[in-house]
Amino acid sequence: MDSDGGEASRILLQLETLKSTKSEIERQISALEAQLQEINQQHPNATVPNGSCPPVIPSVDSGYGHDLSPQMIYRYSRHLLLPAFGVQGQSKLLKSSVLVVGAGGLGSLLCYILQLVVLILGTQYLYGIASLGRLGIVDHDVVELNNMHRQIIHTEGFIGQPKVRSAATACRSINSTIQVVEYQEPLRTSNALEILSKYDIIVDATDNAPSRYMISDCCVVLGKPLVSGAAVGLEGQLTVFNYNGGPCYRCLFPTPPPATACQRCSDSGVLGVVPGVIGCLQALEAIKIASEIGEALSERMLLFDALSGRIRIVKIRGRSLQCVACGENAPFSKQQFQEFDYEKFTQSPLTPLPLKLKLLQADSRINSKEYKEKLVRGEAHVLIDVRPEHHFKIVSLPNSLNIPLSSLEARLPEISSALKEKEEHQGTDSGLGGRLYVICRRGNDSQRAVQFLHKMGFTSARDIIGGLEGWAHDVDPNVPTY
Repeated sequence: MDSDGGEASRILLQLETLKSTKSEIERQISALEAQLQEINQQHPNATVPNGSCPPVIPSVDSGYGHDLSPQMIYRYSRHLLLPAFGVQGQSKLLKSSVLVVGAGGLGSLLCYILQLVVLILGTQYLYGIASLGRLGIVDHDVVELNNMHRQIIHTEGFIGQPKVRSAATACRSINSTIQVVEYQEPLRTSNALEILSKYDIIVDATDNAPSRYMISDCCVVLGKPLVSGAAVGLEGQLTVFNYNGGPCYRCLFPTPPPATACQRCSDSGVLGVVPGVIGCLQALEAIKIASEIGEALSERMLLFDALSGRIRIVKIRGRSLQCVACGENAPFSKQQFQEFDYEKFTQSPLTPLPLKLKLLQADSRINSKEYKEKLVRGEAHVLIDVRPEHHFKIVSLPNSLNIPLSSLEARLPEISSALKEKEEHQGTDSGLGGRLYVICRRGNDSQRAVQFLHKMGFTSARDIIGGLEGWAHDVDPNVPTY
């Protein structure tokens, strides 16, 4: 066994070394391609060694009544064969530019376009098949292992590296003729006008309310069409804002929803293919707008239900004349946009972090290390895990009792019985004063539970700070996080 363990460690080390080397090679390739692309833009007639095609294929007078070169005709032949698309659609597409905000699930969820896509990178299709003239990608985040199941443009070799670099490298590997511009920074009112003004079409692949309002308002100020998508859980939706006199995001949602109503994938989960479906549809809308074919989803919203396999199109309200962004007497100027506080307006941050509540006094809480010491000493107690049952099945601490927060009141007798059993086993009789500890995922619901338990007479109840994530970080790194 020791020999096998040593061999496994050697293989793991070799794999990590190779992945690191691969990542660095891909980064160098991406940088060299960008340099070569810039040279060819400056000198379109320059030759390339070994007879390979230059990364940027300039428009030419082909003599066939269009500006598609022989290489372009071959590369995009399946587009050209479509009567509704053809040479005209492809030519317009090659001259257009799209900015994707978010390289997550929608932006791969778009992302994150993208989410979004992501947060919708179901738009590997937007990157590869669309064959745009210029594609911009905005994202400040890095690739993580838990992105892999839905953000298909990223690979394990890019874990820990910027998502925009990973996405750009993948785009160039699919289509070396596309110009990809990377913005490794969060989108803010301070830089949004400058960035968005450089593109014809904007795709929103973000996953938070302040970003959605900010991007929509910026598009209104600049007169840009916005392809907006969202995906969470088993559902997705898609529409086009600020297009041909259609509504903007504020027309539909003049007042932000409560922060508690805004679900995020990191809290509620998402089935991997759902962002991909919405991302592909976002890509389709961007292509239709860029090539001026078909009917864009303006004043209509597509709703996707993955479980039933149903897609519905519903009519949404048109442009509101009273809208503060695009209405008749809209006050939004470039200066007012830059001064608007979107975080205050929506009561939520632009870059959401895990919620950290502080509901209890210090004497009603213990940290993971302190709880570990009590386990080592063999202290008789009851550990209540208040996460939902499907969370509990993912991972749990030994001997914990799963009583979801939503059913806590109804199951108080069960807690009393568990405490009494522990007290009898220890040989004490302290009524409701037995040792009771409460844990959840991150230490928020456990505080809510302890507050309620105190009101119900379980005065010895203590919250374990940081929940299971705190336990994994401070006590046992082998406990999986999710």
